[in-house]
Amino acid sequence: MANTPDYAWPPMEKRKVIGTSPKRLDGPAKSTGRAKYSSDFKIKGMLFGAYVTSPHAHARITAIDTSAAEKTPGVKAVYVAAEPGSEVQWQGFEVAAVAATTEEIAREAARKVKVTYEVLPHFVEDAKLEKAGTRGKAAGEKLTGDPDKAFQEAEVVCEGHYGIPVVYHSCLEPHGQVIQWIKGAAPDGSQDVVNVWPSVQFVSGYAGSLAPNIKVPAANIKVKMDYIGGGFGSKFGPDAWAVVGANLSKNAGGAPVKLFLDRATEQMIAGNRPSAYANIKVAGSKDGTITAYQVSSWGTGGLATVGGPPQPYIWDNIPNKRINHTSISVNAGTQRAWRAPNNQQAAYLTWAAVDDWAAKAGLDPLEVFLKNSQYAPEARVETYRYQLQKAAEIAEWKKLWKPRGQNGSGHIKRGLGIAMNAWGGGGHASTCRAVINPDGSVSIEIGTQDLGTGTRTIITQVAAETLGLPMNHIKLVIGSNDLPPDGASGGSTTVGGVSASTRKATVNALAKLFEVAAPALGAQPEDLEAVDRHIRVKSNPNKSMTWEAACRKMGTSKISAEGVNDQRLGAREGLQTSGAAGVQIADVSVDTETGLVKMNRFVAVQDCGLIINPRLAESQIYGAIIMGIGTALYEERIMDAATGRVLNPDLEFYKLAGIADIGNIVVHLDIRPENDKRGVIGLGEPPAIGICAAVGNAVANAIGVRVPHIPMTPMHVLNALEGRNA
Repeated sequence: MANTPDYAWPPMEKRKVIGTSPKRLDGPAKSTGRAKYSSDFKIKGMLFGAYVTSPHAHARITAIDTSAAEKTPGVKAVYVAAEPGSEVQWQGFEVAAVAATTEEIAREAARKVKVTYEVLPHFVEDAKLEKAGTRGKAAGEKLTGDPDKAFQEAEVVCEGHYGIPVVYHSCLEPHGQVIQWIKGAAPDGSQDVVNVWPSVQFVSGYAGSLAPNIKVPAANIKVKMDYIGGGFGSKFGPDAWAVVGANLSKNAGGAPVKLFLDRATEQMIAGNRPSAYANIKVAGSKDGTITAYQVSSWGTGGLATVGGPPQPYIWDNIPNKRINHTSISVNAGTQRAWRAPNNQQAAYLTWAAVDDWAAKAGLDPLEVFLKNSQYAPEARVETYRYQLQKAAEIAEWKKLWKPRGQNGSGHIKRGLGIAMNAWGGGGHASTCRAVINPDGSVSIEIGTQDLGTGTRTIITQVAAETLGLPMNHIKLVIGSNDLPPDGASGGSTTVGGVSASTRKATVNALAKLFEVAAPALGAQPEDLEAVDRHIRVKSNPNKSMTWEAACRKMGTSKISAEGVNDQRLGAREGLQTSGAAGVQIADVSVDTETGLVKMNRFVAVQDCGLIINPRLAESQIYGAIIMGIGTALYEERIMDAATGRVLNPDLEFYKLAGIADIGNIVVHLDIRPENDKRGVIGLGEPPAIGICAAVGNAVANAIGVRVPHIPMTPMHVLNALEGRNA
């Protein structure tokens, strides 16, 4: 075999497929309804599952009577998930489930399950630290430098209170799966087999997580998922509903069971983003240099302790800091990862406080952000400064920004606000198999999943680029745990992982094809290249053969080669690295009579290394901004302190942003050569981070006062204008 292949990406000027913007390969299937999500899946004899959940925020189960449900015609199985004596810690806690021949019968039978509870004291309030009492757990103070001295010596000191509430993932496809437990179906007949079609972000790892909970070997759990209707970090594992569904199927004699959460249960228990509230004090000099940062923050992610947002965000090198955080335990559904966990909260708290400090100092916040970017990690300082200036140029900052209180005499006030973001995005562990067949056909096999981000398209582009073939010549197979394993799609790690493993697999396969074709071309394998569906000699392009002719030289054998992305080697190999940076500017108009906030424009400048498909990269940023605008303007979990119940577990009173709410989104991809040379970096997280901060700062700039808590609802805006704290 030839020497170890060169896996490096082709130079920018030589790329033919990478760097172009073909549309999503699955776009037609999705837009016409041909794409089948796991919740669309139907199989002969399938039963429908329905949950029995706790109506109480905190209670002990004293008795469960399932007899009436079991006698309901059409009911095939009943499973008790929480036995008498169990303590439920939040509304929506899974108690039991039934499986029946129709969804309607299943729901009727679930209502017939009689559960007796001993109601226990609950606590669900997190906005005011003084109410937490023993439900608050302090993390311990972190001290850097001498903040007390810095505050005493500072020319400008600003104090403020800020808050961001618990919000839901609101996946349009709820959590759940279709699952079938078949007794004795293993080849030797001695072991059971479980087939499952989940909505999950980790196809390769699903079986390993489910296996110990149902006592079936992971090798006997077959996982298949073609499409997923949203996850955002909340769907990494099989969860309790997979265990419940599996047992329902087992109890029903092996019939497949479809068990997906209904909307209310989905909102209450399938994950959320933790809240964060803070009292922040910032000090600095009149030239715009910040010298001290002090924060006392608190928030909740449910019953368990959660860490505080990293403060101050990005500017960790501020010399004098005092950081305190308290985690509040409440009787409500638990938090889960959500597009840059803890970063949205950190960005809102930090940039709101910085913007307020700039206003008190009488300074342009753009200049304050530029000056204090010196406190960012050294490698990213100049990137942030470039991005701040570029974003300001696109947003027409010099033309449109005015100091607070100087935005005209009418009741419609316009304002601009800045935020910054940061994320890792290094590729996860990934294995890809490339197969070249004697007829010239190519298949790429990898056990990854496409969350709707365009992963199918990205993998196909990389393979086509490497093999010198058109994209429609590549057959891609993903979404099964029978394929070479791939990591979870979270942390913006997928694109780096799959692009690197696909590049390696196709380079390795191509090297084998070069060995087969070289004798016919009178050349050495290392002297060949694949270009425009031909295998040719590098030094003499006219000396070539078609791709199909080269493949026929294989005889009846096929070429199969694997490529592995090792996270430890990413930076050294140059295929993928980590460390993304971005700047965002929101432009809003606020009606000071009604409190309504209107998005005019949102500018995002984002660095993410080598960009395989600019259209898909921009799409990721659009989606992140739309999600963030919804959070900034509308979203908030509302709890009733007296009963402990969620008051808006729906999509009616828990409002998401619609097309009329988002304004004009302008994206600038920072594709400078110095960024391209860093290799592929994930993009799912970073642009989702700063939206609330940018919108909040724009509203403050427009109306002249800070609206301390998001969402920026008319009530919150009018309260701020009237000086009310309600």
